[in-house]
Amino acid sequence: MARNVTGEPYTRISAEEADEMVKSEGAIVIDVRRDDEYEGGHVKGALWIPVDDVIPRFDEIPTEGKLLFICEVGARSGLAAEYAAAMGASPDRLFNVEDGTSTWIQKGLPHSRGDEK
Repeated sequence: MARNVTGEPYTRISAEEADEMVKSEGAIVIDVRRDDEYEGGHVKGALWIPVDDVIPRFDEIPTEGKLLFICEVGARSGLAAEYAAAMGASPDRLFNVEDGTSTWIQKGLPHSRGDEK
């Protein structure tokens, strides 16, 4: 269930909630893991921007719609969402998929491997 934690400029969501937001609202998933992690398996259609590149590549992040940040366990994606907020993205657009990519894949949600989108 979506939840907010005091002091965090984003909403925490589950993989299932994120999948529903992608399907129903066209939300954008942003994978912030390393390249080897991304190639090992990622959310189908995810935009890949490693956490350390979120600020320098902020102009590549869509300016409209919801942004769903994902990593492996929710730590790097939370940091990436904080970076996006610091760069001016509205907190109501920012979400952290806190159960991560492995859970997404284990649940059979749409995913790809390698450099396939």
